[in-house]
Amino acid sequence: MKIVLASRNRKKIAELRTLLSESFPTIEILSLDDVGILGEIEEDGQTFEENALIKARVAASSGYIGVGDDSGLTVDALDGAPGIYSARYAARCNYAGDHDDEGNNQALLLNMREVADGDRGGAFVCAIGCVFPDGREWTVRGEARGRILREYHGAGGFGYDPLFFYEPLQKTFAELTPQEKNRVSHRGNAIAAFAETLKGELERK
Repeated sequence: MKIVLASRNRKKIAELRTLLSESFPTIEILSLDDVGILGEIEEDGQTFEENALIKARVAASSGYIGVGDDSGLTVDALDGAPGIYSARYAARCNYAGDHDDEGNNQALLLNMREVADGDRGGAFVCAIGCVFPDGREWTVRGEARGRILREYHGAGGFGYDPLFFYEPLQKTFAELTPQEKNRVSHRGNAIAAFAETLKGELERK
């Protein structure tokens, strides 16, 4: 079985292959480059699910099953921001510093400076969209709840991980091992739901 992931990131492709191989031993994960799909995909949806499906539809134009994902951080006190703009949050806030991971984190801390410790809840969200060549399409969602700290803890991970404190393990995502993070993360939860739904759809085929 071949699946085209709407990505050119080899690490992301390898991760998906590893996480799905137990349920689908013969699975082959292809990139957009592998099937000759060029250019950038415009993610103009209003939700994680809409953006995931936009990417999955482009991947499915290859003739294979198309898969896309979209993820980010939602903060309760900021009405769900950064949300679908998580990767571009510093730019969206007109933050004066760099518009990279560090800038995104600093913009988040700045916008939450007046938020009390008890009101700093939030969640990492990952939506995965799947589109079959016959037109069937669906999405699944994974979440991990936590709270936003006032300073960085941990040197691992990426993005907002050093600020995201996961209560059950009493660590930030940046302090978790990759194995620990895969077990509890939004992405790990979404991929588990994706594998289960995919199995059901393939049996229906």
